[in-house]
Amino acid sequence: MEFGILSLLPPVIAIVLALVTRNVIPALFAGVWLGATMMYDWNPLMGLYASFSDFIIPNVGSEWSATVIIYCGLFGVLIAFLQKTGGAHAIAHAISRKVKTPRGAQGSTFLFGIIIFFEDYFNALTVGSVMRSVTDKMRVSREKLAYIVDSTSAPMCLLAPVSTWVVFVMGLIGAQYVELGMSESEYMTYIFTIPFNFYAILALAMVAIIVFMKWDFGPMAKAENRARTTGEVIREGAEPPSDDEMDQVAIAEDFTPKKRSMIIPIVVLVGLIPPLFLWTGGYPEKDFITAVGEADGATSILIAAFVAGIVALFMGIQQKLYSFKEAMSIYVSGIKSMTIVYIILTLAWSIGSVTSELGTAAYIVEFAQQTTSPAIIPVLLFFIGAIVAFTTGTSYGTFAIMIPIAMPLAASMDSLSMYIAIAAVLSGGIFGDHCSPISDTTILSSAGSASDHIDHVNTQIPYAVTAGISGVISFLVAGISGSAVLSIVVGAVSLVIMAFLLRKMWGQEIPNEEIAA
Repeated sequence: MEFGILSLLPPVIAIVLALVTRNVIPALFAGVWLGATMMYDWNPLMGLYASFSDFIIPNVGSEWSATVIIYCGLFGVLIAFLQKTGGAHAIAHAISRKVKTPRGAQGSTFLFGIIIFFEDYFNALTVGSVMRSVTDKMRVSREKLAYIVDSTSAPMCLLAPVSTWVVFVMGLIGAQYVELGMSESEYMTYIFTIPFNFYAILALAMVAIIVFMKWDFGPMAKAENRARTTGEVIREGAEPPSDDEMDQVAIAEDFTPKKRSMIIPIVVLVGLIPPLFLWTGGYPEKDFITAVGEADGATSILIAAFVAGIVALFMGIQQKLYSFKEAMSIYVSGIKSMTIVYIILTLAWSIGSVTSELGTAAYIVEFAQQTTSPAIIPVLLFFIGAIVAFTTGTSYGTFAIMIPIAMPLAASMDSLSMYIAIAAVLSGGIFGDHCSPISDTTILSSAGSASDHIDHVNTQIPYAVTAGISGVISFLVAGISGSAVLSIVVGAVSLVIMAFLLRKMWGQEIPNEEIAA
């Protein structure tokens, strides 16, 4: 059944309801139910049945979804033990002694996010949860914390030479090379796309401008003014997507937390990822590059998180903070702390499946394929990728949909660079992801930062759109010139000009840093 423009209805309804009601869970379910109802001849009762039987249950039961949910639970466990042993508080205290201003707290968060470049979920949850106490002390709004976390996690995963995103995209590129009968290296192809990934580069530049130049504007300026003047880091009535279970994991009053309680588990976590990547990829039977390309990134991260959690558990027992029986209660509390995240992720995946069945992405692509100019195609791919990611809430899904379109298109046109075409899809995917309230990484950034999710989306969109417009300019220049350097210079200049003008026209006076300190 062809739905045409009606295929846009479920994601649009979900997004509108999320923005209006400020509650993403019923909005997502409404989108899933509406899409299922459409597929069953607009029968609302069959739509309700199909919502569970065709979408929610299969998505919970898929191998990928189960891996992500288990990973989130294990990360919740790790956070619980880091809180109980005080490792995160010790690190935050050490940082806070050197951080004296809100700008220093934001800058530290930004740099921390850049360092954790290998996995976006891990980045979003770790940076937000660890830096939260520091930014709270400096009266930085939770909305600003969530923005910094969200706008460094995915861009860094795309700009780094090794990450879970690299593994996923390499698989898509390799599959297309097989279809096209080409023998190019998928890993080197990915490396060559990095200089053209303009939105990722400009999104990081935007964070740096906002943090270090203090050019806040729009809803974020209002949130920052509230936090500085009243000390309220979240708006009155806000509902952060985190569970009260974590509040039950308190540090013993007579215990002085030690930094090693966090450093050692995190070192174990980070240190295990490279060998697990190689092992799951078949190294040493396969060469290094092949093993990295074929690695099971999600399972590698999951195992590393499990081992790190066990290490943190026994470190607490060794310090006599709790018994083994009490440790099991903490373990369960850590898993339960992510319950809201599980629900939102499941519904986000479900509405992604609904839009796939309705042909939402296919309709958007067919509608947009009206130009054949090579100079315009990178911009077109960026826009289509952004729309698909915004309406489906998944950059991974966007890459899977768009790369099989972009690569054959580039291969058929001598004047269109394969690297630019792929980079345009990647950039469009994370731009749409940053603007979408149903994006999993955006949801996790809200959860890690304990920010109201809709507040995070509302305050981030103006900044993301500013970087996105600069990205469009860069892709237009790249389509004409083919030069990454010229394109990024033009894009960066336009970004600075727009940020400056928006600060002048849409900014709000925020008290001096000495007042907050």
